[in-house]
Amino acid sequence: MLLEGLHIPLTTPFHPDGRLNTPKLVANAARYSKTPAAGLIVLGPSGEPTMLSDDETRDTLRTVAKAAAPEKLLLAGIERGSVRSTLALADFAAEQRYDAVLIGVPSILDQNDGPPTQRQRETLLHFQAIADRSPLPMVLLSSLGRGIPTDTVVELATHPNIIGLLDAGARETRSREIEAILQRTTPVQREVTVTPTFSAVTSRMLAASAGQPNASLLSAVALKATATAIAEPPSASSPLRTRTKSIGFQIIAGRSSAILDGLRSGASAVAPAFAACAPQACYEVFAAWKDDDQPLAEEKQQRFNAAAHLAEAFGPGGLKFACDLNGYFGGRPRLPLLPPSAAERADLEHLMKGLL
Repeated sequence: MLLEGLHIPLTTPFHPDGRLNTPKLVANAARYSKTPAAGLIVLGPSGEPTMLSDDETRDTLRTVAKAAAPEKLLLAGIERGSVRSTLALADFAAEQRYDAVLIGVPSILDQNDGPPTQRQRETLLHFQAIADRSPLPMVLLSSLGRGIPTDTVVELATHPNIIGLLDAGARETRSREIEAILQRTTPVQREVTVTPTFSAVTSRMLAASAGQPNASLLSAVALKATATAIAEPPSASSPLRTRTKSIGFQIIAGRSSAILDGLRSGASAVAPAFAACAPQACYEVFAAWKDDDQPLAEEKQQRFNAAAHLAEAFGPGGLKFACDLNGYFGGRPRLPLLPPSAAERADLEHLMKGLL
């Protein structure tokens, strides 16, 4: 699977009483689908994944899969404390035709006070056991406070079902570490299916081409209240034209303030948390870099750095408020997380002016 371009980490909308707000999730996914983003990340670090029950996680994954455009790559954040629980969600994500699962170091291992060598063995076993049995390819998640050491990433990169790393760490040295990972994983080469224009081919695109029923269509039971039902043959689907491309181990750069640094270090894709608030502004950095217009890329990056820094400093509450300012539903985070104060909202609103 090809990981390239901008991938938007979705926030998770809630009702004022804390219930999952699926109508707003549908609206957000549909609107993000109209942006130039290559894919959507569901329940990534900024999506409050630990706040959701397993049933709510399934509802969220199902809702986005139905609402998102078929050409948008879908990554499912399904991290759980055990291999068994994670694999159960991986099976569900595959049923919903997600393209990959996103998995980080579980908190139970991060809190392990044993010898470092034992923690490394347990971390390796966790990822390898999931990758061995997951029906979907895996993208590793290295985040602030729960990073994956370079040596561990390099070893895991040789697994045929582990295709990349989302690097969401905040350390300034991460660019050098990304370069080191890519250099040490040079022997890893895979063939992926792409479109004639070398864009990613998604699972839902393949399903539509094969004439499989769309999960979002109404069933006969849902239509039983109508007076008359007319059966019509499904329209013939056009065959999907594809080609193959050789790729190595793939890196997604996740720091909003360092999109360019990540791309220059060799990342093929970006997934800044701030993209949920200003997807067009974040995409323009990638587009300028892709066109090799470095001065423009620098200008585009600097344009939103202050707003991104402030929004992310307030956590999911800050990102959600910034989403509200730009026409995407954010709402309040789930307790015990809090939204920004009135003064903080005013500062963020000032910095968000002109960003789309």
